[in-house]
Amino acid sequence: MTAAVQTSDWPALAYDDWADTAETLHLWTQVVGKVRMALTPPVNHWWHVPLYVSARGLTTSPMPAGGRSVEIVFDFLDHQLRVTCSDGRRETMALQPMTVAAFYRETMAMLDRLGVQAHIWTMPCEIEGAVPFEADEVHRAYDAEAAQRFWRALLQADRVMKAFRGRFIGKASPVHFFWGSFDLAVTRFSGRRAPRHPGSAVLPASVSVEAYSHEVSSCGFWPGGPGIAPVFYAYAYPEPAGFSDAAVHPRVAAWDPALAEFVLPYEAVRSAGDPDAELMAFLQSTYEAAAVLAKWPRGELERPPIE
Repeated sequence: MTAAVQTSDWPALAYDDWADTAETLHLWTQVVGKVRMALTPPVNHWWHVPLYVSARGLTTSPMPAGGRSVEIVFDFLDHQLRVTCSDGRRETMALQPMTVAAFYRETMAMLDRLGVQAHIWTMPCEIEGAVPFEADEVHRAYDAEAAQRFWRALLQADRVMKAFRGRFIGKASPVHFFWGSFDLAVTRFSGRRAPRHPGSAVLPASVSVEAYSHEVSSCGFWPGGPGIAPVFYAYAYPEPAGFSDAAVHPRVAAWDPALAEFVLPYEAVRSAGDPDAELMAFLQSTYEAAAVLAKWPRGELERPPIE
């Protein structure tokens, strides 16, 4: 694939242009994500809760439901939510403007009609001032074209991040979409235990201690927030001395002291002559900064790039 074709595949994505839809979709993904968390056995670092980028949207992947499997898919091509069971039964709901409360009720009704029992806590996570799903009659926007652009951005980020993950033979997470923080992430591990994570205002220690039980270098894509443009990000926990002053690539990447992360604007990647190379340089250089400064056993964890 030529650089010109790659560039055209990366869609424009200014958060403020689709803010209402983004807020609604964030909450819809939390409903579905909590179903996955309820049905799937626990996995280290909460890896049983995220969604995954698919060829049509976002998916839970197959989840156990008694002797059957069930999968829930956000299809951003046909704009449907599909619930499919391994016995051939299925339910669909059109993705269109509707309140979070209506989306929650119909999602649970579809599962009930399929005989899938999923009991979830209905309070949204990592969102300040949120109300329970069943009481949210405010968030109701769905711009189909904007939702599809978001998914296409995820598709490109997912592709490059998977190539980056493939360079590492140590323990690494899947490339997965966390519906709490509404971002795509992949994490590498040194193999060493980390100090107890203190948690934060939006991520309590009851969650963070499990998530950050071991030393990590993590990176991802976040679509932004009100007045904040989409970015790729990278951080380390625990943060090694000198990390924030490390020289990383490309030159437009910078340390954000408020986030305690390196950030690279999505637009800088999208508009680059070779977006894949621009993003890979960021992922690799920020990882190397963490691994070198923290003295990771890199010879045991890395292999040459897979072309």
